[in-house]
Amino acid sequence: MRITDLLSKESIKLNLSSKTKPDVIDEMVDLVNASGNLNDKQEYKEAILAREELSTTAVGEGIAIPHAKTKAVKKACLAAGITKEGIDYEAFDGSLSNLFFMIAAPDGANNTHLEVLSRLSTILMDADFKNSLIDSKSVDEFLSLIDQKETEKFPEEQKEEVEAETKDAKSNDGYPEVLAVTACPTGIAHTFMAAESLTNKGEEKGITIKVETNGSGGIKNALTKDEIEHAKCIIVAADKKVEMARFDGKKVIITKVADGIHKADELLERAVKGDAPIYHADGAEAAEEETNEKEGLGRKFYKDLMNGVSHMLPFVVGGGILIAIAFLLDDYSINPANFGMNTPLAAFFKTVGGQAFNFMLPILAGYIAMSIADRPGLAVGFVGGVLAKDGYAFNNLMDFANSNPVSSGFIGALIAGFVGGYIVVLLKKLFSKLPASLEGIKPVLLYPLFGILLMALFMMAINPAVGAINSGLNNFLASMSGSSKILLGAILAGMMAIDMGGPFNKAAYVFGTAQLTVANAGPEQFGIMAAVMIGGMVPPLAIALATTIFKDRFTESERKSGIVNYVMGASFITEGAIPFAAGDPARVLPSCVIGSAIAGALSMAFGCGSRAPHGGLFVLPVITNPLMYLLALVIGSVVGAVILGVLRKNKAK
Repeated sequence: MRITDLLSKESIKLNLSSKTKPDVIDEMVDLVNASGNLNDKQEYKEAILAREELSTTAVGEGIAIPHAKTKAVKKACLAAGITKEGIDYEAFDGSLSNLFFMIAAPDGANNTHLEVLSRLSTILMDADFKNSLIDSKSVDEFLSLIDQKETEKFPEEQKEEVEAETKDAKSNDGYPEVLAVTACPTGIAHTFMAAESLTNKGEEKGITIKVETNGSGGIKNALTKDEIEHAKCIIVAADKKVEMARFDGKKVIITKVADGIHKADELLERAVKGDAPIYHADGAEAAEEETNEKEGLGRKFYKDLMNGVSHMLPFVVGGGILIAIAFLLDDYSINPANFGMNTPLAAFFKTVGGQAFNFMLPILAGYIAMSIADRPGLAVGFVGGVLAKDGYAFNNLMDFANSNPVSSGFIGALIAGFVGGYIVVLLKKLFSKLPASLEGIKPVLLYPLFGILLMALFMMAINPAVGAINSGLNNFLASMSGSSKILLGAILAGMMAIDMGGPFNKAAYVFGTAQLTVANAGPEQFGIMAAVMIGGMVPPLAIALATTIFKDRFTESERKSGIVNYVMGASFITEGAIPFAAGDPARVLPSCVIGSAIAGALSMAFGCGSRAPHGGLFVLPVITNPLMYLLALVIGSVVGAVILGVLRKNKAK
């Protein structure tokens, strides 16, 4: 099946009338429906929207490929649309999208349409071909261009082509110099675009390369054992897990799939020079690669930590906002000591929110451990998180009922996650000598039994010490006043803007949310959370204001994207500022950091506090001193916008 087999003249429109992302989705769904291949148009649209909620399907370079697989589709098909002006489809590179292909796949279908889609993603990497499609004068010309390009690129059946390409891509000793693996979470577009970019750049530089794609249709062009053995270096450009054990002892460059698309030249240069650490199956590099070893360990620590944090946040955000609503609905005068539970409605929100919030530490520890030791680590880490939360120790082992344990809190859960993961790693090595007949009972009996026992002993030993550290930290925060308190607010808020979703941002946010878990959290803890949230709101708002006030400093595309940042900033979505920061970091980052730091300092100075860990302006009613909080936000955003406007050059000139 070819690309043109999935397209019909009725499903192609060369002059889309849409101006916004929602409009273009409606228009493209109509085109898919015009092909006669839908059972239910509305259900198909809902599937498209659900996919967009996960992440944008705009792949950059002016191309968007929205897609959905649902029972609402009778037969696999494509729709195509063009707009010369371009539409903001929230592309990661900030570009407007001119060329749209919408894919409809029936539920339970085979992977033929995915193979066709991989071809589509591949041929669109040719900028001249893409532009010729955009400039098509008729539907027939549009179809003809695709047919010609597909014939040129794929003259034979895929299996024959792969064999021919593999044969051509041999070095003098009969094997490719460089191997690569590309993979993205959806396995539809970026996977194949990265493969094409690496292949084309290899041909251009005279480097023999073979690329394995881990797409939705499975592994294609799989690397063989002999090829891996003879390769100089392997590039793994992937945003999801791929089989890595086979590369044990080889030089491996591990990077994002986006780098495979945009940094293919750099990656191939490094690979040919052998500028890469030795990979070992346990994920550590060779001892002689000392610098890379430290970097690799840092990346692994961050990845494991973020796996726990990302799974934890829904419980924190959902539970925290419900608790905040309970305080908003309650009557403080009834019983100040029972605030949040005085009325039935408030008690409902407080109870449900509290139950969700209580999962925070076990989930954090469990998924850190799972990232380290795979599924067997989950139960061990989860139990460690519960023990950190409940705070049991050896000194109260004999009298649980009458004990007064001290929780080791967030720090204890972090420790439990990492220790739990490596306990299971150790158990795997210890039990590796057992007979193969016992392999099936290891994950369901041996790992959880011994892992949970060892975790319990460890946590009961460290809970008192870590609990004392927590108490000391809380006492220190409670003692802060005046300039020291304001400085803390400025530092935390500024960290939120340094990398906008990166390690600094996450560290500040995790610290803020951890304060909400402190027993009997008070104004000091709520003030920290408020400063952290305002620091994350300023960057998008500052950029939005700058694009509005200093219009001549920004391109038309940037001004359109700037409008969206008003909503993202108000919603506490710092990542809305990333495209601007990536394009002009020397000016955008200092402006945003200064604006955020000022807003955080003012929030602390005004005595603002937030019981909600997320929500931005939408939780303003539950924030202490809401009007002053809003004033701090406005001042910080305006300062950031003015600095950015002054630093930027006049784009119109």
